[in-house]
Amino acid sequence: MTDKKIEKLTPEQEAMFDVYVKEWTAIGLNTDPVDLENAKKAVCLAYRLVNLKEPTQFFVTKSPMDAIRFIQELDPSKTKSDVFNEMIYGSNDAYWLSYYEFMRKEVGVQNIDVIEGLVQLAKYTGWLNVYEDVVVFQDRPEYIKFDEQKRLHSEIGPAIRYRDGYSVYSWHGVRIPGEWIENKANLSAKTALTWENLEQRRCACEILGWAKVIDQLKAKVIDIDNDPEIGTLLEVDIPDIGKERFLKVQCGTGRHFILPVPPDTKTALDGNSWTFDIKPEELLNLEVRT
Repeated sequence: MTDKKIEKLTPEQEAMFDVYVKEWTAIGLNTDPVDLENAKKAVCLAYRLVNLKEPTQFFVTKSPMDAIRFIQELDPSKTKSDVFNEMIYGSNDAYWLSYYEFMRKEVGVQNIDVIEGLVQLAKYTGWLNVYEDVVVFQDRPEYIKFDEQKRLHSEIGPAIRYRDGYSVYSWHGVRIPGEWIENKANLSAKTALTWENLEQRRCACEILGWAKVIDQLKAKVIDIDNDPEIGTLLEVDIPDIGKERFLKVQCGTGRHFILPVPPDTKTALDGNSWTFDIKPEELLNLEVRT
């Protein structure tokens, strides 16, 4: 190996891209429990490579929340945030470890061996916490579900579920409250239209269904612009709140949003320009809207 700067990969090296993508995607999405014996060897290697004394106590937990509970029992001074922020991502570090493995093995870049312990951990365990003499491993999820665009998503249950029941709910890549999936019948148009987080609000409307949102609140159309990206101005009577106006608008990706606008808004164009904090004529002159 020389010190010469690498400016271009060879065709043979580029041909290995798909091999690494396939291998490391499988590592990152592995749902097997912890391979404890190999995980112990890997973490001891990681300690040695940074000149630390190897740990002697190893524990396996079922999920991030189970790990937090267990570690707080070992050290009550730690908060949930402390424990969570100390976690190493094991198999979920595959996305960046694969890059360094490629550069080390296929390109010959030196001085990368120090992360070999992390490379091995990714193959044998989920998340983990490491301390002076204690390592707390976590089983990988029981399952992980995606939509057709490879975003975390499930319409019938958790998108990620661990073996102890701890779950993450996601709608096309956006984390959402679990009750929106598990108790769809209790999700109301009022919740969907007033939820603070905009992306989650869109998800709530999609889960409930746009037609049902409009139907439940008997929305009145105030103004329709010819441009769907400017939208339709609606007025609804929200229980316990009163009459409010919303803009139903299509974004550049084709998704629909419902955005609250001032109750005195007269047109869809007025409402859309208000969301950008610009004048209507300035909005019409924008080349790109996001």
